[in-house]
Amino acid sequence: MAGPLQRVLMRSAASAMRHAKASEWHYGPGFDPRKAAAQHQQLAGMVEAAGAEIEWLTDADDGLADSVFTHDPSLMTDHGAIILAMGKALRRAEPGLHEAAYISMGIPILGRIDDPGQVEGGDCVWVDANTLAVGRGVRTNQDGIQQLSNLLSPKGVSVFGFDLPLWHGEEACLHLMSVISPLADDLALVYAPLLPAAFYQLLRARGITLVEGDADEFFASNGLSLNVLPTAPRQVIAVAGFPKTASAMQAAGCVVSTFEADALCIACEGGPTCLTRPVLRQ
Repeated sequence: MAGPLQRVLMRSAASAMRHAKASEWHYGPGFDPRKAAAQHQQLAGMVEAAGAEIEWLTDADDGLADSVFTHDPSLMTDHGAIILAMGKALRRAEPGLHEAAYISMGIPILGRIDDPGQVEGGDCVWVDANTLAVGRGVRTNQDGIQQLSNLLSPKGVSVFGFDLPLWHGEEACLHLMSVISPLADDLALVYAPLLPAAFYQLLRARGITLVEGDADEFFASNGLSLNVLPTAPRQVIAVAGFPKTASAMQAAGCVVSTFEADALCIACEGGPTCLTRPVLRQ
């Protein structure tokens, strides 16, 4: 999940969020659609500058504000894409956008998560090429995890489900990737107190070094200080304003680039990882 990023699926906030109402989408008071669009454009420029090709989803006026968070409706594997099923009712139409995009890009569809299964991409963490960790919480259920396992086990991939805490409740969103961001194959940024204990033990057993994000910054940002996008091993894009967490990553040998994202990431509970669906990493 931290290899050199070469191809990524994104959707412009200028189209997805143009008519979004904060109360409907559970966005914070800092949400401003025009400012969010400008901040998203800055992120896209940083992704392209890192050498990645952006595949843009539709700019249709479909009212799917959260579709800007392209990490969630699908999962990429070495064997093709898996079309997921959203746990948030307002996002149920989004996987169809991803399936259409993959078909047009010539990417095979390995399978789909069907009702009553639910899996969101933010709950999926590749520990290595043959190990997928999945958070079981308010957005991903056991039926969905079992369906993932049924699709991936024949490919030699082991799928492990880990229970997540409720934290701020059902309307908020705590994904597994809310508490971990891979920085390299052997390095990850974490907020350990909210990590499932068995997942923590798995990471340690695999020899992955864990960088602790600053606790005050984690709570001040509702976890967004921890949501960073690796564009290559130890090269990451992060939300500006969390210097202690950035310093911890730099001390572990990372190069950290930041962008202002108060109206986009902080207000809408989704960071630079959430805003990207990596399609190809080297």
